[in-house]
Parts: sequence; structure tokens; C-alpha cells
Amino acid sequence: MKTIYRIAKTELNTMFYSPVAWVVLVIFSIQSSWKFFGTIERFEKAQKIGQSMDNLSQIIFSGFSGLYTEMQNYLYLYVPLLTMGLVSREINSGSIKLLLSSPIRIKDIALGKYLAIAAYCLLFIAILGLQVAIAYFSIENLDLKFAISGLIGLYLLVCTYAAIGLFMSCLTSYQVVAAISTLVVLAGLNFIGKLWQDVEIVKDITYFLSIAGRANEMLEGLIISKDVFYFVLVSSLFIVLSIYKLQTGRDAQTVSKRVLKYTVLIVVVLSLGYITSRAPLTLYTDMTRNKDKTLTQNSLNIVKKIEGPIKLTTYVNLLDINYFMVLPVSQNSDIASFEKYTRFLPQMEMEYVYYYAKSNNEALYAQNPGLNDKQLAEKLVETQNMKLKKLYSPAEMKKIIDLEPEQNRVIRTVEYNGKKTFLRFFDDLFKVPMEKEISASLKRLVTTAPKIVFATGNMERSVDKNGDKNYKTGFNEVSFRYSLINQGFDVASVDINAQNIPAETSILIIADPKTQLSQGAVDRIAKYIDQGKNLMLLAEPETNTALAAITDKLGVSFTKQALVQESETNSPDYLVTEVSKNIDSTVIKLSKNRNNSLIPFLGSSGLTTTKDTGFKVTTLLKTNANPAWESPTGITSISEDLKKQPSVKEVPLVAALTRNINGKTQKIIVAGDADFMGNAELSRGGSGTFQFVTDIFSWFSNYEFPIDTTRPENIDKKITINANQVFINKIVFIALFPLLIILSGAFILIRRNRR
Repeated sequence: MKTIYRIAKTELNTMFYSPVAWVVLVIFSIQSSWKFFGTIERFEKAQKIGQSMDNLSQIIFSGFSGLYTEMQNYLYLYVPLLTMGLVSREINSGSIKLLLSSPIRIKDIALGKYLAIAAYCLLFIAILGLQVAIAYFSIENLDLKFAISGLIGLYLLVCTYAAIGLFMSCLTSYQVVAAISTLVVLAGLNFIGKLWQDVEIVKDITYFLSIAGRANEMLEGLIISKDVFYFVLVSSLFIVLSIYKLQTGRDAQTVSKRVLKYTVLIVVVLSLGYITSRAPLTLYTDMTRNKDKTLTQNSLNIVKKIEGPIKLTTYVNLLDINYFMVLPVSQNSDIASFEKYTRFLPQMEMEYVYYYAKSNNEALYAQNPGLNDKQLAEKLVETQNMKLKKLYSPAEMKKIIDLEPEQNRVIRTVEYNGKKTFLRFFDDLFKVPMEKEISASLKRLVTTAPKIVFATGNMERSVDKNGDKNYKTGFNEVSFRYSLINQGFDVASVDINAQNIPAETSILIIADPKTQLSQGAVDRIAKYIDQGKNLMLLAEPETNTALAAITDKLGVSFTKQALVQESETNSPDYLVTEVSKNIDSTVIKLSKNRNNSLIPFLGSSGLTTTKDTGFKVTTLLKTNANPAWESPTGITSISEDLKKQPSVKEVPLVAALTRNINGKTQKIIVAGDADFMGNAELSRGGSGTFQFVTDIFSWFSNYEFPIDTTRPENIDKKITINANQVFINKIVFIALFPLLIILSGAFILIRRNRR
């Protein structure tokens, strides 16, 4: 060990007697400081003009344009300049012969030189660490552990680069060639993860060898053992290769022996890499304050209930618009996207099935007129150079699973303990399911999903049709992420005039029947209510009398006409509503409206309590304190005659009725407007309606669905230094600190030359 230390010390002295080491240090210091203080300055200005700040630790240090992310992109340029002379300088000068003929062991030479460059790389981390220290005093409640995680990741990365540079320096006597060769190898390791990903035998090997993005998780605050092992194993591989290369100058070995040595080394490294990357052997440390890189507690509670084998099968229709996301070349990346879950469910198996069938991808058919589905699929296989084990036809797929109700979209099934559920892709920016959707699917497998049943037979709102007034968006739209069918609920319809209400119904919804309910329907609903089951009644002013028999049983009634309010910007039937204050949280919990988003009601009746039927009535939504009048629908302005009529204020529009029956709480919602859950209103931008509807159904399901994946609010959202302090720091770290490095380097170099 002493020998290794002496060689490292000598090598460090040699490095600092060269201008290259000082120049690299100066450039790194200026570049990192410029980026860091530029970001701080930008946020300080934004804060000054009133913009809100959030999660500053992660934004400044990681993310798309954070300090760590940007410096990671430049490290591979610095290292070859430092490592190019480690051994090639010795070879060029002839001193390598003295080293090899000395009693010093080859491995001590290689390890000593590697230790020297690793020690130098600590200076990079020290500079970044100094900026972390500045951030600690510049950002209120900086997430320090998160910042340290990124430093660890960058150091492991740069040390791996150094090991590669060391080996390349052993191969040539020309330092420039060694530097260029190092860049080539680093580029190859970044690119190799994309090679042969459609070849089953080698795809896992090339994916493991890829260095691209290996430090990203640590930069984001998550230390994963397989990434640490990767850096250690790759560094060890190139250090040992350096030792083997140097030994060829001292020991005479046959070609077969050399080949055997190299083969054994590579096989051992790949085997260890494969073993340490297996999910059951992978360890995780989340360094973020709010455990952002770990499942939320609600999701953890779900995965803890899954103990046996679980299988996730992805069915890929090559004619669907989302097919490219799960092609064979993307399978490893797709599997990695579930790492938050495989961390706790290492037994999860993933399988991919490819098929073709009629899809809704109209652009594909328009671009390829005259081709049938089979011809289109064959064309895609050829042009994308796909290597598929099997491409199933529509007839073959129907024997496995019928995906026509799912519009033959790319979709997954999750199977556990004999139960199966869907996990869908969506038509939004992200496409893939997030934690809410994945956890909802898993929870459906370990518990009974709530079933929403819509009454039909009296021209009610439909959950299967588009159009402003229907309910497909919020309940039954497979391509919409937040539709309740994708958040853990089952959705069905039943003609209550002719059929009994299913026994497994969790929530019965009667949405704006246009005709009078039959006596059979009334009897079935009354029996359903008497059983203590949950109900939702929605009516419109023109047709609310159709529900009179039901509302009378509940002790509530609707106003006879629509409510209108005077407004300079909106039509009279546009009601500005307010969520009732001081709602008893033991009755229902509503999310806080952080953005003060309005919940507009267009054409709504008011609610009144007519008699005590044993229900506790809690007003959820009401008109505001401005006067409102009852009026026929369709008026365009409020006349003076209408203003002379008695006005009302704070009229209930939505009420929750609760009572204890049969050992549980019965929950009923009555609303004077059926449009607020319609496709148009749930798609309205800037409205609080969607959250309000979600809260209601969360209440109905006893807060089991949708899965709550919210995290604690970030507290690092304030810059604590002013513009003058930022300017002074910029001068110090962008000008004076690099100047100090230059003067130190000049002093050492001049002193050495004089000697």
C-alpha cells in the first residue's frame, strides 16, 4: 500500500507540474460557477417580481438543465486531457522500461496512477461541494442529502472515466492518440446500450454495459446498488486490463494464455454485473427529503399485500399510435420504468405480445391507402427492422384475449392470485401510466374495486357517448388518464325499469332522467336506499320532477326553476359558486382549492330540506353571497321585473346526505345540476370541477380510490440572498477564485523551472 501511495504522490506532483491540470481546473471552476450563479441569479429575479418558487434543490442541481446535469455532460471532455499521459508519457520517454524492470509490482504501478487521477478528480467534486455550501446559505431549507447524492454520482462517474483513460494510455506512446481513444471508448459506452436491443441473447449485455444515464438516478437523489456496482466493476475491468497490458512488457505469455485471461476477466465482470443488477439483490437509498424517488406510503401499503408471483403482460398492436413505446428495442427501458415497483416486487415478471388488428390510428391508414391490416403490419415490421418471435393475427389474439372493447390499443394486463386487470396507455403528453394508475391497478387485485352503476332507460346521461352533456370523459374514457375507469373503479350501466340493480353496486348514479321513472324503477331504487347503499342524484331544472319520488324519500327537493344571477361577463344562468366553509371533515373531506379555481354551475336548481328522514344534510356547494332569483331557463338578461321578485343568497346546489344504517355509513349526493359532471365541464380549463368530482368519488369509496399519491409540500422554495450578494459571489467564484488557481499554478510551475 505504501508503494501505491508513493506512486500516486509522484504522479500527482507530475500532473501539477504540467499546465494541463491547472487549465482544466480553471475551466471547470469557471464553467460550473457560471452555471450555478446564473441559475441562482435567475431565480432571485423571478422571486423579486413575485413568481412562486418550488423544489429549488432539485431544479438548481438536477433536472433538465441543473448544475449536476450540465457538468455531467462535460466531464468526459476533461478526463482524457488528464489521463492521456498517465502511462503513454512513460512509454514515450522510455521510463516505462525502468518501471517494468524495477522490483515494483505491476499492479502497484497501475493502482498508484489510478489513485492519483482519482485524487485529482476529487478537486472537481470539491469545487461543486463549495457551490453546494453556497447554496446551503442561499436557499431556505436546501435538501442537503439530495445534493450530496449528486456529488457521489458524479465522482463515481468521473472515476470510471479515469479508469478507461488509464487503460487507453497504456496502449500507445502518443498522448493525443490516448486522449482521442478515450473519447472514442466513452462514446462507445454511451451508445452501446442502443445496440442489438432487439436481439434476445445480447440485449441485456449491451444494456448493462451502457454508461449513458448511469449517474442520473444519483443526480436525482436515489442511490441504487446496481449503479454503484456498475461503476466499480467497469473501473475494475479497465484497471485490470491496464495491469494485463503492462504485464505483457515484463512477462512472456502465449497468445492463447492472454486470450484466456482477457476472456475470463470479461466473463467474470459481466457475470457479476448481471448478478448485482437482479431486482432481488438490488438495494436502494432515497436521499431526497420527501422520498420523491420512492413510492408514496399509500402505494407501499398496496405492494406489501402482494406476496406471490405477479405478471405484467403488454399487448402491442403494431397499428396503434403508441406502438413505438414498447418495441423490442425499448423493452429494457420499459422494464426500467417500473423500477419503483420491482424494488418492492422483485418477483414481477414482464412479458410482451405483439399483434396486429384494426385500430383508431387514422393517420396510418391515410398514409397507406389500399393496404389491409396484415399488409400494414408487415410493412412496419420491415421498415422498423423488428425481430419478433411471433406476430399474432386478430383471430389468434381473440383466443388469448379480446381487446376490441379496449379499441385494440396498446395495453397491459396485470395478473395476481387468479385476478386480472388492465393498465392502459393514454392520449396525453406522458402516455405511460404513472404511480396513481399503476397502484390503482395493483390495488384492484388485492381488494374489491368499487363499482359505479349508471341508471338507464329514461334518457339519462350516457357514460359511453361523447358530447358536452354525456359522462364518458370522467368515467369511461379508456384513453383519459383521470377517467375513473383508469383510477380503480368499475363502471357499468343498467336499465332500472327492466332490471334489478346489481348486488355488487357500490354507487348508483341517476343522472338527469328526462321521463318519469316507472313504478318498478322507483321500487328498486327505494329498496336500494333502504339497504343503506350509496346513491348519486343529478337533475336539471326542466326535468327534476322525474326524481320527485326519490328526493321526497330522502327529505330534500329542488327549486321549481333555475337560479340566475346578474353578471357583466356571463349569462344569467352561470352561477358563481362557493365551497361551503367549515364542512365537517368526519362527514366528507374536500381538497383545498389552492389556486382558487371556480366551480361554475350552468343552469342549476337549488336544494331545500323538506323533512327529517334520518339523514344528516351537509351543503358542499352553494351560490355566493350575491342575489339570485328563480327564473325559466334560456333568458339572456335579468329583467327589472325579475329583480323585484324575492331574491335568495347562498343557496345549496350540491348536498351530501349521510346516515348510519346496517353498521355502516350510507352516502348520498344530490345536485341540482347534471352538467357539472359532463364532458364539457370536466374538460374546462382552469376550473375546480374535476377535483371536486374526484373528491366526491373518493368519499364514496371511503378514500380507497383514486389512490392518493400526493407528497408533502416542498419547503425549499425561497432564495435568501439578494442581487448584490449574488453579484459579489459571481465576482469571487467566476473571477477571483479561478485567478487564485492560475496564480497557484504559475507559482508552482515557475518554482519548478527555477529548480
